[in-house]
Amino acid sequence: MASLSSAISNPGHNLSPNALPHDAKPKKICYSQCPTFLLPPQRSPICRMGFVSGLGRKKTLKTRIISSVTVDTPVNTSPEKVQLPKGDTWSVHKFGGTCMGNSERIKNVAKIILSDDSERKFVVVSAMSKVTDMMYDLINKAQSGDESYISALDAVLEKHRSTALDLIDGDDLCSFLAQLQHDISNLKAMLRAIYIAGHATESFTDFVVGHGELWSAQMLSCVVRKNGVDCNWMDTREVLIVNPTSSNQVDPDFKESEERLEKWYSKNPSKAIVATGFIASTPQNIPTTLKRDGSDFSAAIMGALFKAGQVTIWTDVDGVYSADPRKVSEAVILKTLSYQEAWEMSYFGANVLHPRTIIPVMRYDIPIIIRNIFNLAAPGTKICRSTEDEEGQGLESFVKGFATIDNLALVNVEGTGMAGVPGTASTIFSAVKDVGANVIMISQASSEHSVCFAVPEKEVNAVFELLQSRFHEALNAGRLSQVQVIPNCSILATVGQKMASTPGVSATLFNALAKANINVRAIAQGCSEYNITVVLKREDCIRALRAVHSRFYLSRTTIAMGIIGPGLIGATLLDQLRDQAATLKEKFNIDLRVMGITGSRTMLLSEAGIDLSRWRELQKERGVVADMDKFVQHVHGNQFIPNKVLVDCTADSSIASHYYDWLRKGIHVVTPNKKANSGPLDQYLKIRALQRQSYTHYFYEATVGAGLPIINTLQGLLETGDKILRIEGVFSGTLSYIFNNFIGRRTFSEVVAEAKHAGYTEPDPRDDLSGTDVCRKVIILARESGLKLELSDIPVESLVPEPLKNSASAEDFMEKLPQFDHDWAKKRQIAEDAGEVLRYVGVVDMVNQKGIVKLQTYKNDHPFAQLSGADNIIAFTTTRYKDQPLIIRGPGAGAEVTAGGVFSDILRLASYLGAPS
Repeated sequence: MASLSSAISNPGHNLSPNALPHDAKPKKICYSQCPTFLLPPQRSPICRMGFVSGLGRKKTLKTRIISSVTVDTPVNTSPEKVQLPKGDTWSVHKFGGTCMGNSERIKNVAKIILSDDSERKFVVVSAMSKVTDMMYDLINKAQSGDESYISALDAVLEKHRSTALDLIDGDDLCSFLAQLQHDISNLKAMLRAIYIAGHATESFTDFVVGHGELWSAQMLSCVVRKNGVDCNWMDTREVLIVNPTSSNQVDPDFKESEERLEKWYSKNPSKAIVATGFIASTPQNIPTTLKRDGSDFSAAIMGALFKAGQVTIWTDVDGVYSADPRKVSEAVILKTLSYQEAWEMSYFGANVLHPRTIIPVMRYDIPIIIRNIFNLAAPGTKICRSTEDEEGQGLESFVKGFATIDNLALVNVEGTGMAGVPGTASTIFSAVKDVGANVIMISQASSEHSVCFAVPEKEVNAVFELLQSRFHEALNAGRLSQVQVIPNCSILATVGQKMASTPGVSATLFNALAKANINVRAIAQGCSEYNITVVLKREDCIRALRAVHSRFYLSRTTIAMGIIGPGLIGATLLDQLRDQAATLKEKFNIDLRVMGITGSRTMLLSEAGIDLSRWRELQKERGVVADMDKFVQHVHGNQFIPNKVLVDCTADSSIASHYYDWLRKGIHVVTPNKKANSGPLDQYLKIRALQRQSYTHYFYEATVGAGLPIINTLQGLLETGDKILRIEGVFSGTLSYIFNNFIGRRTFSEVVAEAKHAGYTEPDPRDDLSGTDVCRKVIILARESGLKLELSDIPVESLVPEPLKNSASAEDFMEKLPQFDHDWAKKRQIAEDAGEVLRYVGVVDMVNQKGIVKLQTYKNDHPFAQLSGADNIIAFTTTRYKDQPLIIRGPGAGAEVTAGGVFSDILRLASYLGAPS
């Protein structure tokens, strides 16, 4: 057991007394026949000569644990040293595990190499897909005493054996399969030792997991050579020397690596070289790795050693995205990134490159191209010293992308005793260092009253406990008030070249977060001007990412919508949204997605957006029982769309009672429903106070004049300092139609029946004739103007004959209404004799601070007498418009114009949220 433990603790020691040291060169073995157990029966005829292998003789078994050496690599035997050419003649390619996933993909990689017209090519490859994980799993199984590591290793053998049989043949196949079996035998011996000892050192682990790269590099070089190209493969452990650091990283030794590269090339000159990624050696020739995802780093280091023309990183995406496309479906491919931008984005978790890949290529201004092996038509993303001149191209040019880091915690150390006391920050961060925690971000107020920093959540408890201990005396004495941990945080990083020196970028960023109702917990910005970092609640992170991405025009302004009440107005609105959707996306960059439609009985929900060309059919086919709480949660709970709006197309007071809670949750509200703004005054004032305190929007233009800009005009007058004296108007399109057509010999009941048939009235005309609707509009305008009135404060003249107010039904009312035609004819005649007309109006009298709704007469030359159809007309008398009132006139009834008014409010909301105005 002692010898086994010794071997595991020092992989430079051999498990077999006959094993070769790492720097020994084994004799070249010429295999003329493959081991038959590695070949399928039909392949055996190619192997005709006798097979002689050290593997078949126990006494000559050499268990080499440091390097896997192939037997077919040609070696230059000329005494003349071959000089290593450097410069633009070399192009470097890196292919990841996905690219090397199976035999077909490896063939595809070979085609790309062969199609590269560069004079010289250096190719870095990762292990085949999932192989690195399989190798780590072998170590874990062996050191935990799980004997299934043996069958797991057999699976690794079979994966590479079957791939080789598909790719190569002849002597190359025989040589590779023999070497594969040799490596597997060595690994079995090593894993057995680990199994017995119960642990494995980092060096042993690095050595084991690096075999995947060795095998994939050998197979690819054989495929390239099979196509007639002079190609050698390189075990980069012979060339790439790195020094491990205390931070679980490695630093390349460029001088030593360059010397070894020149020595290697002098013995193996070739126009094409396939090399292993991820693995390297220490100065003591002990195998190590560049840590997870280190193949990118390998390619960059080798590119720098060759001073190559460019380094191409081949992956399975079209380039670098402006944000994680799994979180932002509208993320776009960036054409260019500066080195610094790519560095910042990779540091903050963007799936761009290994964070240290940029450093080697920056020395020689070597561009990196990120390309998709599965979409060769895509040009990819170019990472270079500086991007093209983008001056004058707008804010979005300076913000290249966004990245996030999740599962963080904020640690906040604060107290008045910190101000001006040297060494406090040093004490804080030395404690963090002592527990081995990684500080992601630091923020400190200039007052030095507090210092906060973000660390991974899994490390925060250790940090907190040590800080409590280190500052125990200061906390007890009151010099520090607290050491606080804020869990469940995420970081959102906004990255762009020189964006901080561009006026308006920071303001736009924080404005977008505020309008998405997102609270920022901490902010950090370095003087490098490449990055603004904010800390948010974890649950807000995706919504924040979507909001800022959308605001900088990298994607459409997307709004998740819930439509309540698909009746006449709601159905018309849905049809208008359907007809205009394409134009809004194409011309205005606005994407309105209806995520749900609910009536009183049935609701239709969708995760991606309802197909509005079929919403009626879908409601019948997929509708479920209506549940307002579930409906609101569905719309509000969508984390992929930051902006949510509920559109209430009902006249229901119970729906209106929910507005405050919706707005408080950050859900915007758009409605033609008058019940909220004309309901109890205290509820109205609560909504307006909330609206002023938050960035949640509440639009209700259609509550007064359908599609006419009455509310907007009134607000504009007040905001610009004008004083309202009187608002007077015909506010009901229904009553406007009735009195515009109550002329000649026509009877009142006849005109009411005509209006009902045309759809201008409510199903029960008494709802219109009672004046309640006009009264609600008057109270809305009065409150907008500053009067604190209740609905009961407005005297209303009802047009419903007293005996008919309690009619059993609308039909009964209409049947009995002709009984009162004579009375109406008399009123009309009196007005006509005076040269006047009848109009039903509402008045807001700001001078006397009251409102009134009544039947009024106007001279024939008055603007109110000039109405036709169902037009509304409103006159604003103000200090600016005192002698000649400001008049707004237009259609005031009908589903089309009301739905159009609601639609206009939705588009106004989109402009507030960042869409082009």
